[in-house]
Amino acid sequence: MSRSPFHDVAIVGAYNTVQAKTADQPEMGLLLDSMRGAVASAGLSLGDVDGLNVTSSVQRYNSREAVALLGGNPSWTGVDIGIPAVIEAAFAISAGLADVVLIATAQASEYTDRVKTAPWTRPSNEFVECWGLYTAAEFALIARRHMHLYGTKPESLAEVASAIRSNGARNPAALHYGREVSPGDVLNSRMVADPFHLLDCAVTCEGGAGLVMTSIERARDLDVEPVYIHGGAIERQGMAYMTPPVWDRYGHSGRTAARKAFGQAGLTPADVDVAEFYDPFSFEIIRQLEAFEFCAEGEGGDFVMDGRIRIDGELPIVTNGGLMSFSHAGLAQLLQKPIAAVQQLRGELPEVLTVPGAKLALASNGGAGALFCDVLLVGTEQP
Repeated sequence: MSRSPFHDVAIVGAYNTVQAKTADQPEMGLLLDSMRGAVASAGLSLGDVDGLNVTSSVQRYNSREAVALLGGNPSWTGVDIGIPAVIEAAFAISAGLADVVLIATAQASEYTDRVKTAPWTRPSNEFVECWGLYTAAEFALIARRHMHLYGTKPESLAEVASAIRSNGARNPAALHYGREVSPGDVLNSRMVADPFHLLDCAVTCEGGAGLVMTSIERARDLDVEPVYIHGGAIERQGMAYMTPPVWDRYGHSGRTAARKAFGQAGLTPADVDVAEFYDPFSFEIIRQLEAFEFCAEGEGGDFVMDGRIRIDGELPIVTNGGLMSFSHAGLAQLLQKPIAAVQQLRGELPEVLTVPGAKLALASNGGAGALFCDVLLVGTEQP
């Protein structure tokens, strides 16, 4: 392992607003809540921040407006979202361009026409719109090809969805808190895009999220438990929802990113204690297990069975309930994956969802249908 700029950076604050089917405050209120909550969880104030990456889905609020909101002090500003925003901020901190970076985002009032699928699931270009190739269908074609090649069974997809939704059922902060779902419930829910039933798919939600990063040196002076960045990488394979989702070309999306992240950390998938995988649809967990080399090609369907990915299993996944049960709120849901990893490692999730002794967590964004996949490794021990 060679020394990486990531190894000089720590995450010191992580926060989610209340997640709801319909938020009880406007998007700007959620965004401010995200900003304030994140810096408070780091033991800091907004006056300590000199790096900002702040966005909103509907109002198109941006980081320069946030700088003005905070008094116009000279600040570094970022432009990306989700895990790429974390990677971008880590480079800025390690290069001395910023000392304390706040990443925050929120979404409300974007999904108003509820007789249709959510707007972000309806690609609007001439290559797919006329054929009705919405997001669920894109990912379903990837899943169906894997089932054809390797004999993956619907029961494996149902086990994934049940495991994730069971975590959400135990998380009071989750949109679907208290809604326990069995594999049978998943298989008995209505079909959306074969092989995905309704309960194989993510929820729609409104809410915000925030995260604070700083140098390890600065983190030592804070009265919080830092979470260290061990590795991270971004992978893009083209324009999302404009290219046919061919398994043989895109089924391994994220493998290069994962190998780079593990290489930076000097670690392997066997070292991961918790996997906060991106979970837009159940099969994406099976696909990521193979793409990230937790198991061999075609073995993902068997890997998820027998309780292995449950909260008390060998590799607990999506421990806060994820996109299927916790929240799927605009751009915030991308940031909520590293937040989930941080909260898990800091013991900030309910005790029933806390993995004892967890030291290393993997978070991911994107997936095969979207033609992008990002990977982040964070841990309790300094690299």
